[in-house]
Amino acid sequence: MVRDPLAGDGLAPRQRRLQRQRQGALLLALAAGALAAPAAASAQAQLLATADPLTGVRSPLAKNWVGLRPLPPQTEILVLAGHADAQGIAGSGTAGAAVGRAGYAPMQPGISDELFWNLAVAREVVARGQQRGLAIRFYEPPLRSIANPNDPRTNWSVGQRHFEAGGYALEIHFDAYGPDGVGSGVIPALRAPFSRLDESLAEAFGAYPMGFRGGLGGPRRGLSLLEIGKLEGSLEASLRDPGRREQALAVIADRVVLALQRGLAPQPADGLAPAWTTGALNQSDQPAAGAQPTAPWGWQRATSEASSSQF
Repeated sequence: MVRDPLAGDGLAPRQRRLQRQRQGALLLALAAGALAAPAAASAQAQLLATADPLTGVRSPLAKNWVGLRPLPPQTEILVLAGHADAQGIAGSGTAGAAVGRAGYAPMQPGISDELFWNLAVAREVVARGQQRGLAIRFYEPPLRSIANPNDPRTNWSVGQRHFEAGGYALEIHFDAYGPDGVGSGVIPALRAPFSRLDESLAEAFGAYPMGFRGGLGGPRRGLSLLEIGKLEGSLEASLRDPGRREQALAVIADRVVLALQRGLAPQPADGLAPAWTTGALNQSDQPAAGAQPTAPWGWQRATSEASSSQF
């Protein structure tokens, strides 16, 4: 049956009013969706823009510190492998997605895959740093399991003594896979004003907030922690692939060493630090202009942690 357009729509006034309200609500919903779609696409694009092809996403957490304290060019750098003294006890490090999610065998029986790669990266950083003239060395605990975090042989204890003697202590880590992980970035030491070494590493890898998770045991003792990236995806695949492993370790270590070199380089006469470039992966980690945020420099050494590897 064809309705005569001149005969009206046959709806009562109240029905017509309800129809107009429903049509209005539908138009509002469509408009909201149209506005939300570009915002979601923009957020996704920003996430991809801050993801390194090898090390993956950087920490998206707000950086609330600036490393301004200069260190002498010959400052001795001590490199440690995170969780090297905590195997078989709480805080042994992430298993990585290959083991924890896909069921692959660990890289080495008896230790977490994170420790395996922490050791590999730390040794490569030291070897390449020494080749380039840095005063840099590696410490490895004599035991794989030391329950007392204040034992003088733990990473924390050795790193703290090194810091108190005027050196820079850097502990290498890989972040957890999946939603438990955050991404690459440096967690700066909290026992002194943030240094230019910390800032240079933040430019190269990203940054975590000062006092992350209330202040971790290492930073409270004077160690800076460097998260290379989440142990998953292309990063883990590159490391596990024998054909790509050497190159992946070299790329990571070179990035660390170059950041250390730049952090120790004399400040330019104009007061501007040399720019760190990572091609399309450039990311500004600097907070708004102003005074450096206050940090708890005087935090006392922790004595109650259950393990020296509680990252």
